[in-house]
Amino acid sequence: MIAQHPERDQIRLENVLAALGNPIRLNIVRILAQRGEQACGTVGADLDATMSKSTLTHHWRVLRDSGVIWQRPAGRENLLSLRTEDLAERYPGLLASILGCEQESEKTSLAASAG
Repeated sequence: MIAQHPERDQIRLENVLAALGNPIRLNIVRILAQRGEQACGTVGADLDATMSKSTLTHHWRVLRDSGVIWQRPAGRENLLSLRTEDLAERYPGLLASILGCEQESEKTSLAASAG
């Protein structure tokens, strides 16, 4: 199966925001932002060991079809990477802002639970 990726100029803001509006997909993006290109099995194992492969495949497809990630075959797995340059070109600061907001939210939650 050959994955279809939108061209840079076909990436639409509403599709990116819809894809990132799901906490699992947002976590996938966070993992890829921190670690760079990863095998789908590695990312899947980091998310939730009980999540089915078909559910993970759905999340990869949504992220790929919205233009958030690249997915390329490598042996028996697919490698996932963020389309950082394409997203920065289309929507400057969007990805950094979303990931920054998520980190601030985590800090606030940790501070509230500690205090």
